[in-house]
Amino acid sequence: MSAVPAASSKTRLSSALAKYLPSRSDYDGLSSSWKTDLLAGITVGIVALPLALAFGVSSGVGAEAGLITAVVAGLVAAVMGGSNVQVSGPTGAMVVVLAPVVANHGTGSIALVSLMAGLMVCALGISGLGRAVAFIPWPVVEGFTLGIATIIFLQQVPSAMGTEGIPGHNILLAAIESASAATLPTVPQTLAVVAGVAAIMLIAPRLHRSLPGSLIAVLLVTIAAELLQLDIPRIGAMPHSLPAPRVPSLDPAALGGLVMPAVAIAMLAAIESLLSARVGAGLVGPDGRLSGPYTPDRELTGQGLASIAAGLFGGMPATGAIARTAVNVRSGAKTRLSAIVHALVLLAIIYLAAGLVSRIPLAVLGGILMVTATRMVSQRTVTAILRSTRADAAVFLLTALITVAFDLIVAIEIGLAAAALLTLRKFASLSGVRREDIAGAPAEGDEHIAVFTLGGAMFFGAAERILQEISQVKDIQVAIIRLSQVRMLDATGAHALVEVISALELRGITVLVKGVQPEHMAIVTNVGVIRSLRHHKHLFTDLPAAVEHARSHVRRNAGYRL
Repeated sequence: MSAVPAASSKTRLSSALAKYLPSRSDYDGLSSSWKTDLLAGITVGIVALPLALAFGVSSGVGAEAGLITAVVAGLVAAVMGGSNVQVSGPTGAMVVVLAPVVANHGTGSIALVSLMAGLMVCALGISGLGRAVAFIPWPVVEGFTLGIATIIFLQQVPSAMGTEGIPGHNILLAAIESASAATLPTVPQTLAVVAGVAAIMLIAPRLHRSLPGSLIAVLLVTIAAELLQLDIPRIGAMPHSLPAPRVPSLDPAALGGLVMPAVAIAMLAAIESLLSARVGAGLVGPDGRLSGPYTPDRELTGQGLASIAAGLFGGMPATGAIARTAVNVRSGAKTRLSAIVHALVLLAIIYLAAGLVSRIPLAVLGGILMVTATRMVSQRTVTAILRSTRADAAVFLLTALITVAFDLIVAIEIGLAAAALLTLRKFASLSGVRREDIAGAPAEGDEHIAVFTLGGAMFFGAAERILQEISQVKDIQVAIIRLSQVRMLDATGAHALVEVISALELRGITVLVKGVQPEHMAIVTNVGVIRSLRHHKHLFTDLPAAVEHARSHVRRNAGYRL
């Protein structure tokens, strides 16, 4: 008899695990789309090369770590992730978090942090929290993006000036100090390199949309720097092969100090990856069709495994990359083959062209990231938010400022808190209580009856104000509280009703409650609203019946006075 439940448990476990694992459906349509997937993968690989190098250098772990991450994490996320078109690797947002970790704990800590963060992201996916990103308000996301773009731009000032970066400093002060430390003849050369890169990246797409401006800029400006024999900082030695995987050494003393950075990185990886996947799902390919849905929880587990794999190979944490995902979709990608090919293209570069990559000037990568940062922010989007409502504009600006001044995760937390408070304030303003006249022909004693209609949301944000308005009523004998227009009722709102009824009853005012919604009956009963009434028959579903009962109370009171 016990064999049947055991078999059933195994079936449920297999079914639960299946949604996180690769399947043949991941490659539906590959027979007809493999050519466009192959070309899209090559295109994205070319676009990703300079970005992977630049993000590796900017984070402080080195160009080789950025390239290794793009290969290893890009391949694992392509196979294990929840999107058919997502392209993953090192990103600008992750660089912003990693730079202070490198400054405080050294480059050797990044592989361990990558493993820790990857495990946390996997746990988020398994726990089913993938859809939580849908609750992040648009102004928070855009303010976060603006702050990241500002930080990335400021981080490139040392490269643009040919000076050493100052790790651990406030990003704005570090940029100012780096600029003040610039010397001749280096600074004119590096600025010229940055200007050349920016010009090429801006002109190339205007000549043809498919031209990879960043790669063309790398090639042309690096060749020019070699021919002119410019004495400016270069990337330096690069590995000629992928390193063997190994588990990072565990230092118990340092482990405690890495927990909070790992949590911040995991949160950022989850949020950015899901946002990227959501954006990718809404993009339209060259054929005019949407790229298709994604699975949030599987996307998180896939990204977590990608960061774990990158850490084992000496890389850095990875996330879904919105820009590379957009290039992938617009290049015609339909299946995961394109993201896999993108990783293989970068792997081939490691084995075949590492020597050439080492000669790229750091100012070239700085120029690429400066242009990339400016493209992260849409002027139309900023204008739309600032013109929407004052509350949304305030959340947008607050999130951006905190991102630059303090910390990315703190910015998201404060942005969410501010958005939530402003939303609650809006809900509270839509909630209220009004006194109404008794419908129909007036009767003697109606001036001693008050009908109050509660509307909107009776929740903790509005309960106190509603309680005060009703409790201040004077010169009445019976109060009818109408709840038929209440759309939301929580425990605080129900408790406020109990307080209102109790306060009025203590003053000798009989309270009648009318129109409790069926979905609110349980909370009204459990919190004690009905129990607080003078009699259980003081609960009505019909207003005329409640009015007639109130009039009977007034007549009876008049009789007592006589």
